[in-house]
Amino acid sequence: MDAVERAGTHETDSRLANGKREAEVLAVLRSAQEPLTPRAVREVMDDDLSYSTVVTILTRLYEKDVLTRVPRGRAFAYAPATDEPGFAARRMRQAMEEVPDRETVLTRFVDDLSSGDEALLRRLLGSDLDSGR
Repeated sequence: MDAVERAGTHETDSRLANGKREAEVLAVLRSAQEPLTPRAVREVMDDDLSYSTVVTILTRLYEKDVLTRVPRGRAFAYAPATDEPGFAARRMRQAMEEVPDRETVLTRFVDDLSSGDEALLRRLLGSDLDSGR
């Protein structure tokens, strides 16, 4: 393996590690009853992460609109911006925004749904239409 391949592998491993850390921090915040400060997140994680690393992870998640934050003393306390279904809906919406031909994307999405999911979607759309939304 040459230096370029090693550098690419290290870069990929680093990104995966960062994504894993973000997932771990998000899991801590989801299990909390209230927003947590970086110090509280670090204590719950019981890991060798430095305080500044936890702050960096929290700040990045906040900048990605994954977390909300409120002032608490000299720090911020962080909480998930939404629940798991909300994050899934956000990913679906972001995927839709990346493609100019939404009709084709939605058609293929519906074509790939199970009959049960298709019936659920039709029911949800019908109730939205009935309620004037």
